[in-house]
Amino acid sequence: MTITQLQYVLAVAEHKNFTLAAEKCFVTQPTLSMQIQKIEDELGILIFDRSKKPIQLTEIGQKIVNQAKNIVNEADRIQDIVDQQKGFVGGEFRLGIIPTIMPTLLPMFLNNFIKKYPKVKLVIEELNTEDIIFKLNNGHLDAAIAATPLNEEKIKEIVLYFEPFVAYIPEGHNHFNKKEIEISDLNLDEILLLQDGHCFRDNVLNLCKRSDNAEAARFQLESGSFETLIKLADEGLGTTLLPYLHTLDLKETDKVKLRHFTEPKPAREVSLIYPKNELKIHIIDALRSTIAGVVKGAIVFQNVQIVSPKPVK
Repeated sequence: MTITQLQYVLAVAEHKNFTLAAEKCFVTQPTLSMQIQKIEDELGILIFDRSKKPIQLTEIGQKIVNQAKNIVNEADRIQDIVDQQKGFVGGEFRLGIIPTIMPTLLPMFLNNFIKKYPKVKLVIEELNTEDIIFKLNNGHLDAAIAATPLNEEKIKEIVLYFEPFVAYIPEGHNHFNKKEIEISDLNLDEILLLQDGHCFRDNVLNLCKRSDNAEAARFQLESGSFETLIKLADEGLGTTLLPYLHTLDLKETDKVKLRHFTEPKPAREVSLIYPKNELKIHIIDALRSTIAGVVKGAIVFQNVQIVSPKPVK
C-alpha cells in the first residue's frame, strides 16, 4: 500500500462519497475507486460499506482509518523536520481563528508577520471552536487561536493573553452611573448574547446568573455580530458584554457606555493551540512572538479571573 492510497481512503472516510473525495484529491473517481479497491484486495477486507448511503466505514475500516491518519500525518512531517533543521521558516501554514477574535486580533499582527516571514504562506480560516478542534485532530489545521482552556487530550495550548470582559450599559439603565460594576450586577435575563456556537456566548453564560423571578423573553435573537448587540442595547432592549479588544475601535459616543469590572476582572484566556505531534514549531514560535509583541501594549491586565469557554451543561 502507498501513502497516496491511504490519502484516498481518508478522503472517502471524511466526505462519505467517492466522487466528492476524488474531486478533493484532484483525481478521477475511477482512479480513486481503483486504488481503494487495490488496498482492500491487498488486506483482504472491506474498508467501506458501499451498500449504505452515505457510504459508511466497516468496523475494521474505522480502525484502518485511525491508523492511516497517523501514517499520513507523520509522512507529511518529514519536510517539517528538514525545514526545522535548516532553520527555514516557510511553507504553507493553516491557521484557524474563532469569530470573536478574528476581526480584532488579525489586523494587529498579520501585516507584521507576513513582512517578517515572507516565505510562510498563511491559510487562515474563521471557524468556531468545535470545528477548530475537529480540524486540528484530523490534520486539516496546523494551529488555531481560540479561547481556552479546552482540556483536549491531543491539543497543546500556549497562552497569548488574557482579555477582560467589558459591559456595555446604555444610558437610562440603572447601572449606567456606576464607574465600575460587579459580576453580581449582571442579570442574564437582560444580557444580549451571541448566537449559539460562539464560545464567547458560553463565556457569558458561565459568568452570569439567571434571575430567580425571570420573565419570559420578549424576543429571541440569534446574531453573530457584536455591532448588532450594541445597536439593540442602544434601543433599550438590554445590555451586553464585549471582549476588551473590541471596545478599542468603538466610537467615542459609545465608549462612554462601557463599564469595566472590579478586580479580579472576569476575562477569557486566548491561546495559540496546536496538535501535540505538530512539528511546525518554528512557525508556531514565530506566530507566538509576533502576536505577543503587538498585544503586550494593548492588553496590560493581570489581576483577572478566567471564565471557561466550555458550553454550559
